[in-house]
Amino acid sequence: MSSIILIGLGIICAYTSHLLGKCLQKNPKSKDYKDIGHQAFGTKGRIIVTSFIYLEIFMALISYTISLHDNLSIVFINTNFKLKGILFHLSTSQILTTIAILIAIPSLWLRNFSSISFLSSGGIFMSLLIFVTVACTAIFGGIKANHQIPFLHLQNIPSISGLYIFSYAGHIVFPNIYTAMKDPSKFTKVSIVSFSLVTTLYISLGFMGAKLFGPQVSSQITLSMPHDQIITKFALWATILTPMTKYALEFAPIAIELEENLPSSMKSKVKMMIRGIVGSILLLVILILALSVPYFEHVLSLTGSLVGVGICVIFPCAFYTKIFWGEISRMSLILNVVLIVIGGLLGVVGTISSSKLLAKSLKRAHDST
Repeated sequence: MSSIILIGLGIICAYTSHLLGKCLQKNPKSKDYKDIGHQAFGTKGRIIVTSFIYLEIFMALISYTISLHDNLSIVFINTNFKLKGILFHLSTSQILTTIAILIAIPSLWLRNFSSISFLSSGGIFMSLLIFVTVACTAIFGGIKANHQIPFLHLQNIPSISGLYIFSYAGHIVFPNIYTAMKDPSKFTKVSIVSFSLVTTLYISLGFMGAKLFGPQVSSQITLSMPHDQIITKFALWATILTPMTKYALEFAPIAIELEENLPSSMKSKVKMMIRGIVGSILLLVILILALSVPYFEHVLSLTGSLVGVGICVIFPCAFYTKIFWGEISRMSLILNVVLIVIGGLLGVVGTISSSKLLAKSLKRAHDST
């Protein structure tokens, strides 16, 4: 049943990406997601959309940092050193994560988007490498794929929906892709192909994880792979490098907005310094939060339910309905309203479920100490 939900959400998100393309086609002056929000609902729409975008970026970066921490702790499992202070006490994995973040900070000072996109392409390669290593584990790893997969765990649906929506949450950059295309009329076809490919990868990886490791599978599949195999080493390092390649790209929208709001008379070097300092401080705050709440699946699910469902489902349907109000067909109107209601329900129920699970994990950790 979970795979059916995944496919269903993939179809919905592909449809809403098509709606964003239609909104941009209606008003060529709109260049990004925030412009569409302004086009549909004015200044208030822009403010709400901007808040959701920044919140999603912030929470996504926390999730990436948690992933970085978890995989570093496995790679350096036999390394043991600690740092004690008056106000803090850092374990080996926390120190290593801090070092990794300090290494990643200079990437936030980049202004050349060619360099940032190069880092992003590295992240895509790492993601594909993770998929290949899991497949190799299934074929050559000596693990029998004999675990039974239950038909349905009804109580997990709310939090799982948040995870799935987060996995499709690329809508923030879709308008930028649309405006950059040589032939924007092919945007819908590109969306369909993209969502079909990633859905196929997600389902394949999901079934491999379930059959190989059963209900004991970790929230990150790399943590369940045999630690003594060379394939696992590749997977772990790919998972470590993936977030480090994404920090600059995820921070880019905030950096662009920051520079646009700085005085035009200000020198470019000063702007770069302000951008870099703000990015560095933000990343250090994210590091502290990630080390304080190291529960990858719950933070990811909360991100998808709290903000992802709005950006991927609710907002595009609302934008399209408002912008095309005098032209929209009755069937399209009903469909968009239904999707807004479904998105709202998933968001509310998923946020409550993820928050409860996160609170339980924090309480359990507090009680154990």
